[in-house]
Amino acid sequence: MTCPLYIGLPMWSNQDWSGTLYPRYAKTDLLSDYAAVFSSVEGNTTFYSGTPKPETIAGWARQAPANFRFCFKLPASVTHDQRLTRLEEAWAFLDALAPLHDRLGPTMVQLPRDFGPDELPQLEALLAAWPAHLACAVEVRHPDFFHKGAAEKALNRLLITYRANRVMLDVRPLFSTPANDHPGLAHAQQEKPKLPLHVLSTANHPVIRFIGHVDKTINVGYFNAWKSRLGLWINQGKTPFLFVHTADNRESPTLARQFYNDLQDTTPLPPLGRFANEKQSQLF
Repeated sequence: MTCPLYIGLPMWSNQDWSGTLYPRYAKTDLLSDYAAVFSSVEGNTTFYSGTPKPETIAGWARQAPANFRFCFKLPASVTHDQRLTRLEEAWAFLDALAPLHDRLGPTMVQLPRDFGPDELPQLEALLAAWPAHLACAVEVRHPDFFHKGAAEKALNRLLITYRANRVMLDVRPLFSTPANDHPGLAHAQQEKPKLPLHVLSTANHPVIRFIGHVDKTINVGYFNAWKSRLGLWINQGKTPFLFVHTADNRESPTLARQFYNDLQDTTPLPPLGRFANEKQSQLF
């Protein structure tokens, strides 16, 4: 059974969520508790750490329910170090994830900020050989891909041809105010690229990475426009993936649930599970 929309966070392991999303004295392995609430997750750890060990993957396969979706990132060694010029490691990475192939959302290909139009042939080589049974999503960060000119048209044409999704990185809330004295906001603004948002779906699994502000009212204002677009895609038979970040990610679970509840006002969606602290309070 698939969901009309998958929602999740940039990770499942975050001790800041102990006492809210997770029990106050949470166990080390949190995936099963996370998957009891959210239906998907970004796999950022594979971007930095590469292919997980077989026993790690087997453990994830045991804990994740059938309707859960992992959206792992290709290792940076493939996208950044080798710049898609040597693809053997990419195929080995996907092969290693075989125990999870029935629970994979779009695997994300996050490209370097200087990966520009001249390197599109490398991206095409990757997409042309991508396994047909696995979804793919590409995140570009080069400014030329955001000017609505020849470079962006070539990129979008490539993605549509190979049924690859274009990741939409929404950093508008993050950069809506100066960081001032908030260290988490300052760090996030330094880390994330300040790029325009181009809203378009090039395949069947639109991927949105919403990077929120520490001010909740700012986030709600920017998210309101997404509600109609997500509903439109769902009505078209597409399955969007929405990943919600905040500047320091402490409030990501609460913000993601708020967005999901807001979407339920206009789009039929299954309910989310309760946070651990809410389950605990019901016992008393």
